[in-house]
Amino acid sequence: MSAAGVDEPKSVSAEVSVDRWAAGTTTHTTDQVAEEVPVALVYHNVPHVVMLATPANFEDFAVGFTLSEGLVARPDEIREVEVTRGADAVDVRVTVAWERFTELLHRRRNLTGRTGCGLCGAETAEDAIRELGMVGQGPTVTIEDLHAAIEQLGSLQPINARTGSVHAAAWVVPGQGIQIVREDVGRHNALDKAIGALVRGKVDFSTGYMLITSRASYEMVQKSATVGIAFLVALSAPTAFAVRMAQKTGVTLVAFARRDRHVVYAHPERLK
Repeated sequence: MSAAGVDEPKSVSAEVSVDRWAAGTTTHTTDQVAEEVPVALVYHNVPHVVMLATPANFEDFAVGFTLSEGLVARPDEIREVEVTRGADAVDVRVTVAWERFTELLHRRRNLTGRTGCGLCGAETAEDAIRELGMVGQGPTVTIEDLHAAIEQLGSLQPINARTGSVHAAAWVVPGQGIQIVREDVGRHNALDKAIGALVRGKVDFSTGYMLITSRASYEMVQKSATVGIAFLVALSAPTAFAVRMAQKTGVTLVAFARRDRHVVYAHPERLK
């Protein structure tokens, strides 16, 4: 499988008619725009949440979301994922360990999420702000390796190349470059899809780091720390809440990552 994933359907974007104005001249032409569809995550036939997402990599999304949201404690507690595609929406039915499902009933959302929303649907502050332990040792990353990955990422975003409107999350192994990329209209969805792809591929989270094209919000750090990702790099800015979470959980947080610069906000010891 390529880094970008081979199961991307053509339906991730649509051609529309537009009037393009430039330098005083209007041209009637076409444009590619990103698709998004409602994706219902259903656990043991009980609806949990509906998210708007790019129609691709649904199994990855379900596995990543289930794990990064703390609905299960370990990947092996996810027993089955079944995807049903309808005309206008997608149902993803997830079976988890029974004891986890009973816990899930107590924190059931059953709410609609806007595109890639992070803490949408959390009913209490405890649901939204989970207590997390420290991440493990994680990888050591050189500055040269980091900036090589940033340079590489641009060529591994086929949906964004067509539409200019989707986020990406890339898994990078030091010395080997980008291994997996997932794209989505929602930044949280892209990260969940990448996490799910890694889990399904039985990848050790301690061996690499995550590179995201979005800002480093609290939820992105929380999702990473929940699954044990110790190094997170964002092309855009962090939030103060995200920095505090990274400091508390031991996550190396790098933001404003560009070809020729970056800023380290937490735990710089992993970057050499």
